[in-house]
Amino acid sequence: MQTILCWIVAQYIRFVHWSGTWTILGDDELAARADAGQPFILAFWHGRLLMMPYCRRVHWHVNMLISSHPDGQLIAKTVQPFNIDTIAGSSSKGGASALRMLARALRDGGIVGITPDGPRGPRMRASEGIVALARISGVPIYAASYSARRGIVLGSWDRFLVPLPFSRGIFAWRGPINVPKDADSTMLEKKRLAVENALNETARQCDEMMGRPVVQPAEAVER
Repeated sequence: MQTILCWIVAQYIRFVHWSGTWTILGDDELAARADAGQPFILAFWHGRLLMMPYCRRVHWHVNMLISSHPDGQLIAKTVQPFNIDTIAGSSSKGGASALRMLARALRDGGIVGITPDGPRGPRMRASEGIVALARISGVPIYAASYSARRGIVLGSWDRFLVPLPFSRGIFAWRGPINVPKDADSTMLEKKRLAVENALNETARQCDEMMGRPVVQPAEAVER
């Protein structure tokens, strides 16, 4: 049943993209990096996960960090047909091991995808893991988001956006954000905020361009 469900969701993603008119903004620099075999970290919010297989050119191979929770395994099966491999881990379980695997993928010239507010939030607030990976690997972070003129925002913690078929849609990229290898805790926090702000600004840009209400982040967390 899980396999059938994941297949249905993957076909829905394909149909939404095929039936709609989608534009990608700001990916020229990334295309040059990817074609040259230069790695980068792709950051996007959990609520904008559904259509992200199409945020990049289809031949780019991506390693995506997903939760080791059963929900994460459903995501892994859903995105597998889109040339996306998954690495299980989170900040609460398997994080150190996942970080090493992601760093290895970047050293091999791969692209790594991370939802820095996943798997449980708070919504649209970046955790420290993504900047730690950027510091260790010396690889830049690029923020991405999408929106669609016709879609449903679920009442889940992440305000998950489900675009509808036959809609206009847009993907947008922003970056790079570089993290020095000698970054101290103050610099890491500065870069974490830079990632968070870039993601929120990109999501806002996409929603406004599609005429949608802008989804607001959860209240800031004391750090």
